[in-house]
Amino acid sequence: MSRDLRKNAEGYMDPTAFEALKGVQRQLKGKQSKAAGEHFENMLSRACVYYRDKNLANIEKTPEPMKILKPMPRQPGRFIACFRKAAQPDYKGTVKGGKAIVFEAKHTDGSRIERKRLTGEQMSGLEKHHGLGALTFVVVSFGLQSFYRIPWPTWRDMKKLYGRQYVKQEEIAGYEIPAPGGVIRLLDGFDLSDMPNYEKRVTK
Repeated sequence: MSRDLRKNAEGYMDPTAFEALKGVQRQLKGKQSKAAGEHFENMLSRACVYYRDKNLANIEKTPEPMKILKPMPRQPGRFIACFRKAAQPDYKGTVKGGKAIVFEAKHTDGSRIERKRLTGEQMSGLEKHHGLGALTFVVVSFGLQSFYRIPWPTWRDMKKLYGRQYVKQEEIAGYEIPAPGGVIRLLDGFDLSDMPNYEKRVTK
């Protein structure tokens, strides 16, 4: 029989210790999620280099906006700053033939991904680029093992298509993309000479 973690060694309720343990667990989970997110970002960076080297696309990560708080004393040109909430999609670029490409990237260690993982500003940005004819999607990592390229219209209309505001991994099997050698093949399966018909093919 497992011990009630809300009680101390003497068997009395000790909510302070219980909350402290929960706090430590949250910190560990937060560090693990951050590390996984950074690894996912590195994989996407390698993918960008891969396509750039092959002259198939030039894709770059959107710099995180920063807010300067104050200059550093006695250190000209240096400032104390903080990151502001990202309002633009994560990655932007151009694929061979001149079509713009804009996408978000999200990682999860669970078995489903929620629509709300994108902020309203990010969704608005993707919708605007989509309306102008850009190649738009969300790249999702499940446990850094499986990767999916979900077209923006599918993500946007998740409630209508799946009946809820999240999708399970098995429900998006048709959008899975390979990652040989740790390089996520973002454009795998695309005919770069037929990019104008991309949305018609992936959403039919």
